[in-house]
Amino acid sequence: MPIELKKVLWQWRGVWVAAPSVALLITLLRLLGGLQGLELAIFDQYMRLRPMEKIDDRVVIVGINEADIRAIGQAIIPDGIYAQLIKKLKAQNPRAIGLDIYRDQAVNPGHKELVEVFESTENLIGIEKVVGEKDRGTIAPPPALKALGQVGANDLIVDPDGKIRRALLAVGDNEGISIPSFGMFAAAMYLDAKGIAPEPAEENEEWWQFGETVFVPFLPYDGSYIRGDAGGYQAIINYRGPSRHFKTVSLMDVLNDKIPKDWARDRAVLIGMVGESSNDVFFTPYSGSLLALPERMAGVEIHANIASQILSTVLDNRPSIRSWSEPGEILWIFVWSGVGATLAWTMRHAGKNKIIIVKRIGSFVLAACAIAGTAYAALILGWWIPVVPPVLALLGSAVAITAYIARTAGDIRNTFGRYLTDEVVATLLENPEGLKMGGERRKITILTSDLRGFTALSEQLSPEKVVKILNFYLGYMAEIIVKYQGTIDEFMGDGILVLFGAPTTREDDPERAISCAIAMQQAMTMVNQKMQEWGLPNLEMGIGINTGEVVVGNIGSEKRTKYGIVGSQVNLTYRIESYTTGGMILISETTLKEIDPAETNVTINGKKEVAPKGVKRPITIYEIGGIGGKYDLYLSKEEEVFLPLPQPIPLQYALLDGKNIGETLFSGKLIQLSTKGGEILLSSLEKASPPPVLANIKLNFLGLDLNGERSEDVYGKVLEKSAETQGFYIQFTSRPPKVAAKLNEVYQSINSNKAQG
Repeated sequence: MPIELKKVLWQWRGVWVAAPSVALLITLLRLLGGLQGLELAIFDQYMRLRPMEKIDDRVVIVGINEADIRAIGQAIIPDGIYAQLIKKLKAQNPRAIGLDIYRDQAVNPGHKELVEVFESTENLIGIEKVVGEKDRGTIAPPPALKALGQVGANDLIVDPDGKIRRALLAVGDNEGISIPSFGMFAAAMYLDAKGIAPEPAEENEEWWQFGETVFVPFLPYDGSYIRGDAGGYQAIINYRGPSRHFKTVSLMDVLNDKIPKDWARDRAVLIGMVGESSNDVFFTPYSGSLLALPERMAGVEIHANIASQILSTVLDNRPSIRSWSEPGEILWIFVWSGVGATLAWTMRHAGKNKIIIVKRIGSFVLAACAIAGTAYAALILGWWIPVVPPVLALLGSAVAITAYIARTAGDIRNTFGRYLTDEVVATLLENPEGLKMGGERRKITILTSDLRGFTALSEQLSPEKVVKILNFYLGYMAEIIVKYQGTIDEFMGDGILVLFGAPTTREDDPERAISCAIAMQQAMTMVNQKMQEWGLPNLEMGIGINTGEVVVGNIGSEKRTKYGIVGSQVNLTYRIESYTTGGMILISETTLKEIDPAETNVTINGKKEVAPKGVKRPITIYEIGGIGGKYDLYLSKEEEVFLPLPQPIPLQYALLDGKNIGETLFSGKLIQLSTKGGEILLSSLEKASPPPVLANIKLNFLGLDLNGERSEDVYGKVLEKSAETQGFYIQFTSRPPKVAAKLNEVYQSINSNKAQG
């Protein structure tokens, strides 16, 4: 596979996996019928939200309501009443009269008169129930109208949720004869007056065609239906509006001549029950509202909608409700799954950036609104396209991408440590080799830090308190390190090992390492405020920085891997850090040379040449006072004031080699004192020379007036040798509370006497 293609595939790997996987899952869920109920509910809501269509004057209704029944005096209206009604309507020359009343049996008085009306009215249509239901069988048509071929089927298709969304245009009876539906027959009779007759469609002889309009039958997977019963010749009803959206008059209004004399002229008039007691009312897509009880629609009005739909489709080019093919709908789901995956993938590295998070949420809201808006606009144009599956695919693919990123980022953090910046994690996510075993040689900048005297302090505290201090201190430092895009490789007790340049390399790695170190030292003020709240002595930290080539990579086994570095430069960094005193930052010459002085000014407070153990040649290290440029960070420099002691304090000290204490004890006395250190004069009996500069020592005071006791261990670092005496200056790195308090008392007393003198 070409490298470029492999790179592209890797860069978009989440989309390639998530989009089709989620789309297939949603498609399968849809094909199993799991979304049909929700999709039908959305369709109903869209139907209710559509702009109200104007009333179709071509179809009118004579509704038999509760008042009509009370006026007649009986629930089952006699045939004679219907005979009078039809005669009065016939006199107004309608194009069609549809009687949506079962009259398979005589209801006297007036049956003979009604039969005569049936036989003499050529544009009259009766009804029969062809299909029947579980609890009710078929119902025969009026015999007289059956003989004339003027009967339509008034069967209605009820969906599983009890609503009527589909109509029968025709249905076969038990003998296989196709019978037009009541609404279709009424519309056909109306169109016949205009010279438009139904005929077999050219593309399929089983379909009906009126003029240029072909009525394509409903299929089992049309719209949101899954394996819908497509028996007969069905169509999705394109309702004109909610109940009572057709011009309607009552039975008694017609009988009492309370309607205009031309009210029925050139119209299709449908007669049917509209009262609740008739039990001929049904739920439709309009039977739902958040603010009102569901309202049912009379059966005759549903047939009026069917007739109006046929007329408006043929005469007005009003669109029928159609749907895409099943492959088209599946493609629609795949497209939006791809959109969701792409949006999530392109914004996967937002991290805690609130603006990007808001944009991410907003993009998905807009995408979901685009789906909903497109489906709504399509329905107005007569197309029923899925809404729920693409929205689920959109959001599902986003969730899948997010889960993938979270898991992969978790794996990276498990390998590289918790404290990685989101940017570093993002870079590793884009690197297909990022988590493989092995290593590579790379020049990086290494930072190590250590608390001065913390080991001695921890020996005096309970383990719980030590952990409490470490957690607070390390947590504070970790935030700063992450801010400066360092990678915390390891916490070692109170020490921290930080990498700049691994696993990701940047041109300003040395500058950021120095800036990070200064920020860490500045943060010690806040750390020590907490220490004072806890009644504990202040902490002091030393930091060493070095730049050089090391081997970086995943170290371990396939089951347990740790990202780490190996090389002599790591050891050298530890050596440089060991030369620091509290509050000091020391860097190697190699680090200093990596910084362009034209862009970033580094303040150097001093330099020393040292010979670290294990290094063949001496190296120069530099004490950092600050860094300019875009970082603009500086350490405050406190001048140490050494005051002569009126009475020198005798002491003994031993040299330290790492954590090991030398066996030889040297005698001396403290002759000057400052807030952080002092000057020690070697005993005249000692033949030894002062300890090396930057050496670590352990000392015990013998005459500090601690009830005549030898003081607890005090630790310090040699700063420089005395120029005038056989002595040296030290900075205390660890003082027990009693010793610190006593030394401070002595210093304040001398300082006070000096001020008074």
